Amino acid sequence: MDRKRIWVLSNGALLAIFLGHMTAGLEVPLDPKVLEGLPQPPTITHQSPKDFIIDPRENIVIHCEAKGKPHPSFSWTRNGTHFDVEKDPKVLMKPSSGTLVIDINGEKAEAYEGVYQCTARNEHGTALSNNIVIRQSRSPLWSKERNEPILVQVGVSLVLQCRPPAGLPPPIIFWMDNNFQRLTQDTRVSQALNGDLYFSNVLVDDTRNDYICYARFPHTQTIQQKQPITVKVLDSSPAEERRPSFMAPLGQSSTQMVLRGGVLELECIAEGLPTPDISWRKESGDLPSGRTSFHNFQKTLKIVDVTEADAGDYRCTAKNSLGAGHHIIKVNVKAAPYWISAPRNLILAPKETGILTCRVGGDPKPTITWSVNGVAIENSPKDVNRKVEDDTVILNDVQTGSSAVYQCNASNEFGYLLANAFVNVLAEPPRILTPPNNVYQVITNRPALLDCASFGSPIPSITWFKDSQTSILSGDPYVIHGNGTLEIHVAQLLNSGKYTCIASNNLGTKENHVYLEVKEPTRILAQPEYKVVQRNRNAVFECKVKHDPTLIPIMTWLKDSGELPDDERFVVETDSLTIRDVTEEDEGTYTCVMNTTLDQDSASAMLTVVEQPDPPTDLELTDQRERSVQLTWTPGDENNSPTEKFLIQYEDLLHQPGVWHNLTKVDGTKTTAHLDLSPYVYYSFRVLALNRVGYSQPSKASRQYRTNPAAPDENPTDVQGVGTEHDNLIISWKELTGLQSNGPGLQYRVNWRQKGVEEEWSSETVANTSKYVLSGTPTFVPYEIKVQAVNDYGSGPEPVPVEGFSGEDLPMSAPESIQVLVQNVTLAEVHWEPVPSSTVRGRLQGYKVRYWRERGLHQGAGAEGRQEEAQALSFSGNRTQGRLPGLQPYSLYTLNIRVVNGKGEGPPSANHNFETPEGVPGPPSFLRVKDPNIDSLTLEWGPPQENNGRLTGYTLRYQLVNNSNDLGPVEEMTLPANETTVTLGNLKYSTRYKFYFNANTIKGPGPAITQEAVTVMDEVLIQQPAVDVGKVRPIGPVFTNVNSSVVGEEGAVISWEYSGPDKNVYVEYIVENSKEEWKKEFVNGSNGSQTYLIKGLKPGTSYRVRVVAKDHSEMTIHSTEELLITLPAMPNKQVDLATQGWFIGLMCAIALLILVLLIVCFIKRNKGGKYPVKEKEDAHQDPEIQPMKEDDGTFGEYSDTEDHKPLKGSRTPSNGTVKRDDSDDSLVDYGEGGDGQFNEDGSFIGQYSGKKEKDTHEGNESSEAPSPVNAMNSFV
Repeated sequence: MDRKRIWVLSNGALLAIFLGHMTAGLEVPLDPKVLEGLPQPPTITHQSPKDFIIDPRENIVIHCEAKGKPHPSFSWTRNGTHFDVEKDPKVLMKPSSGTLVIDINGEKAEAYEGVYQCTARNEHGTALSNNIVIRQSRSPLWSKERNEPILVQVGVSLVLQCRPPAGLPPPIIFWMDNNFQRLTQDTRVSQALNGDLYFSNVLVDDTRNDYICYARFPHTQTIQQKQPITVKVLDSSPAEERRPSFMAPLGQSSTQMVLRGGVLELECIAEGLPTPDISWRKESGDLPSGRTSFHNFQKTLKIVDVTEADAGDYRCTAKNSLGAGHHIIKVNVKAAPYWISAPRNLILAPKETGILTCRVGGDPKPTITWSVNGVAIENSPKDVNRKVEDDTVILNDVQTGSSAVYQCNASNEFGYLLANAFVNVLAEPPRILTPPNNVYQVITNRPALLDCASFGSPIPSITWFKDSQTSILSGDPYVIHGNGTLEIHVAQLLNSGKYTCIASNNLGTKENHVYLEVKEPTRILAQPEYKVVQRNRNAVFECKVKHDPTLIPIMTWLKDSGELPDDERFVVETDSLTIRDVTEEDEGTYTCVMNTTLDQDSASAMLTVVEQPDPPTDLELTDQRERSVQLTWTPGDENNSPTEKFLIQYEDLLHQPGVWHNLTKVDGTKTTAHLDLSPYVYYSFRVLALNRVGYSQPSKASRQYRTNPAAPDENPTDVQGVGTEHDNLIISWKELTGLQSNGPGLQYRVNWRQKGVEEEWSSETVANTSKYVLSGTPTFVPYEIKVQAVNDYGSGPEPVPVEGFSGEDLPMSAPESIQVLVQNVTLAEVHWEPVPSSTVRGRLQGYKVRYWRERGLHQGAGAEGRQEEAQALSFSGNRTQGRLPGLQPYSLYTLNIRVVNGKGEGPPSANHNFETPEGVPGPPSFLRVKDPNIDSLTLEWGPPQENNGRLTGYTLRYQLVNNSNDLGPVEEMTLPANETTVTLGNLKYSTRYKFYFNANTIKGPGPAITQEAVTVMDEVLIQQPAVDVGKVRPIGPVFTNVNSSVVGEEGAVISWEYSGPDKNVYVEYIVENSKEEWKKEFVNGSNGSQTYLIKGLKPGTSYRVRVVAKDHSEMTIHSTEELLITLPAMPNKQVDLATQGWFIGLMCAIALLILVLLIVCFIKRNKGGKYPVKEKEDAHQDPEIQPMKEDDGTFGEYSDTEDHKPLKGSRTPSNGTVKRDDSDDSLVDYGEGGDGQFNEDGSFIGQYSGKKEKDTHEGNESSEAPSPVNAMNSFV
């Protein structure tokens, strides 16, 4: 039955955990601390193989090792009987071991052949080893034989038998010749598994006298050879071609047996002519994949790790051109015994039940026998609690002291299996083997395994708790495994904490604490990207990572899964890898790996280095013709960037040596090009490859290829005939290049005739020029022109005539019948009659109209107007009209017209006058406000610069502007044209007005100008100069009753009365004689009495203060006069110690004490003695204490430095002495050393002030009594 362990918690929680089954054995841990004191039956740990072939030249070592508590003793049997090791001096058993070492020196190894078995026993049982069969390796000699030469006709089959001697183990066979060279084997000639050499058909070349079979014996490493075999192949009666037949195995079918787990080798060798090919298939299914291979030119089928499913019929087929043959091999799979479930060791507690199971397979079915401590179970002492059922032993109600080792032996005709399994009856309280306080760290969303390895008998039950919880951990997400391990399938941050495992059985309880820390995973946020980089440039791979902050990350970069090259060009930074000046060797896959102690993440990217392709090579000229050639080349390395184009260039060594010209381009996939050539050129070709990076270097030049001269193929281009003078014609053309000349002696035949007049062509031949000048021509007449190329080998093709004209002359006449139609005040349209074409004397380009303004019509006919610059408009072609824009109204204009041809302008026509109608006037030239009064303003203006007609008057509109900048109703009035001023009355005092002013003609009003002004109050009228248009004159109302008074040490009060309209009132102030800007503080600008307190002023300082009012544009329009305010200085708050009674008394006491000390010192000096202080000073001279001079009033021999030392807190001169220049009544000696200051009013500040800080050189005087003066100052 299953065993259960129940543990009752203090709070009543109950958990049942199944700890095992009856057949489950308790493994004894290897921990020495656990093993110590635990009894254990023997267990075989190491033994020699069952079939042990020994080398007769070496000592025999038969292994047998075992463990147990107490350590087992060993004995051996040989061939079924006890082997007394001690009686044989050649046999030695190793100490604390069962291993035998047999010294065969001087002995024959055959004497120790046999079947050996080792026995290991202690007081708790006996274990047996396998039966170890010891056999000596053998390499017998080849039997002597005489081989007669073998005579065979060409084409027949042949078998050369090897028949090696039987060795142990079997030898390895191979065929060689006299030169120890392996004989060549193929589908026709091959070696069979038994070592024979098979010929499917022989050839004349197979004749030789050194077919030698060799046998190599592995254990002895010896090689033996058979006598050479001689084969002579005759061709007197060659065999005919035939279909295949099998040489091995014979017949149509055969049978082969193989053991399960072994290697199946099936062989088919066929003869025939031509040589047949062998193929294989399984009749009842497919050949097993992964375990099948073919050898010996398909003649051998090999299947490894054979299973029962590999049994069946296998068909081999031999086939040649005449037919096919088949052979069936029936494969039977047998099996030596193999384990299905080997018996396992059992550790049982008293009264428990256990089961030993020995389940095996095999074909035929193995026979199972049981033994106890090496004795057949049927011959062992009877045990009523033990029951044997074939492959199972059931042990009920075991008792202390019933420990034993059981042996299970399973055997059939192909072998046997022997297994030892002990039953150890123990009673042990729980032990927890996992170290205490282990800290487990896992990554979020990964499994967490918390160990609780334990040992005890009965097997302890395991329970788990988390933190201070009293509930048992079970169910999702927790899983408790049979070995006590607690698993959390998907760990989360909330799973972190302290865990407690408890192991218990009926003999006790044990607990252990472990800790779980769940960390954030490491993730690569920005992965490196695929890079295509040009050679000698930089490549940068980024790799940005996020990781748990408590883990230390290590970034590693790999190249092609290996370390980065040791090269300073590789620069690894925090989150990037930079490769400088990349080369082809840098190509590969780069991987950034971020490792922590718990996890890692990686990302890879490839680097491809590209550069210009290598230049093509191997230029070759083929298919050479008069006007073409075929060019072939070999492309260079593309350098990781596909070639897009090939550029073919040529050099003309005859006409332009050293200059390369582009000839043609071909697709990057081609390696040939058909090139069209020109005559009379010494060609040399080269090829450049183009990829996305750029062009390669040019290839080496091809060999020179010369073409023969020929007549020109083309004539000059861009033929023109243009006259530069009225009686010439210049014929010009673009010369042919040397490549186009096609031969030597290049000239140009120039032909011309006057079009429509002459029928015969005039001709002239010229060379080395691109023009011909024809003189004495009529003015501007058409000519037909031809220019033909000519060389020593003929003329070029017949040229096509082109038309040209002889030179032009200036036009002879001007247009007539000029009319002007005025469209509006700024636009007029002019018309004229065209001139006769014969008077143009050239190519008519158009007409040019010049016009200018004489004067304004309002000025009168006799007025002298300003002469304006003439304007000109050109009208191309044979036009008869044009428009003149941009005219000024009410003006008199004059114009004339000229004819224009290629030579220039003709004479002007007669001047023609026209007038423009009236328009609206321009704005008045200015508007000023002057003489502001309480209720009136005077406006003054100037007439418009441009009247554009007769002025009929002016229009004035105005409206008031209130404090919120809102506009009032508009008042309008009309003024005569001859007036320039007007006075407006009945206005409101101290009010802003806005004015709009414009001039008028009969065509209407012109644009208006604006102005603003303010009336003044009746108390004061401030006269200010006139303001130009667009500016406002500041007019300041009066501030009255302006007063100031000082409040305390840092403030002043300003008072005033204000009745102005502006609300932006400020108090402004500045330190007297200062260059800083005025400081301003805003004040509510209501009318009436106002006061304002200025705070934060400096004591003892004079200020200039004023009150101002500003408009909405922050312009000052009202201001008071400046006031000068002076603040009193800060009074001295320190107590005058000189007037304090207690201070006077203290000073008297100190003076009396000093006087007494001086008297004592004087007496001592007269006696010649030295008091202790003097002795100390003599012994330890202070380098900073210098004897004073006699005129200082001190003793020559001794200076009372104590009297001259400043009081604590005072400053001492740098030379260590105290100056006595001040009066004795001064407190400088006790205070700040004369750092007193005077205020601006002459008062003395800090007469008796003293600092508490000590100077640096007094830092070691902290033990002195504090100065009484400073002590007093600290209370003031």
